[in-house]
Amino acid sequence: MSAVAARRKTVRLRVGDMVTGWSYVEPEGRGQELPQLIVGTVSQIGSGWTGVDDAVAYVWVRLPSGREAKALTGELEKTTDTGAGAGGPGHLLRRD
Repeated sequence: MSAVAARRKTVRLRVGDMVTGWSYVEPEGRGQELPQLIVGTVSQIGSGWTGVDDAVAYVWVRLPSGREAKALTGELEKTTDTGAGAGGPGHLLRRD
């Protein structure tokens, strides 16, 4: 079994899982942007390209607004709460 196949069997998040946590900001963007609290549905695991995101395990989360946010898997928790689609916090704006 390849390393990629083995990793896929141990992934704790799957497409369609409801999650809550913090968005990920790339190092070069941290001077202009802060992580934001997000609630939504996992829409993609990683970049979709083998080996591209091996150093940083991330997912894309679809927010109630329809936009997507990038998040590290370690910064997310699965939730069964469907409040995000029913007026939950969704994507909170940062405060300056």
